[in-house]
Amino acid sequence: MSSVSRTIRIGSSNGLHARPAKLFAQGVKDSGLEVTISKGAGAPVNAASILGVISLGAEKGDYVTLTAEGENANAVLDVLAELLTTDHDDN
Repeated sequence: MSSVSRTIRIGSSNGLHARPAKLFAQGVKDSGLEVTISKGAGAPVNAASILGVISLGAEKGDYVTLTAEGENANAVLDVLAELLTTDHDDN
């Protein structure tokens, strides 16, 4: 099976802190696929791990790369990309 990657710009005004990281990691878990997320040249981390996602230190406007493997990987990345580009801090 081949993997699919996509680079996405972070939309939350406070970056990938607790709330957006939790929503994103939950989305990854719900997908049932193996998904990693990386920032720049950094090592990819398990995207289903809230702590792993927060540890990237991704701020608003930063680019991260998602990689998913499995059936429907493109559709899963569409959903996850929307979670990352949405400003979850704008309430």
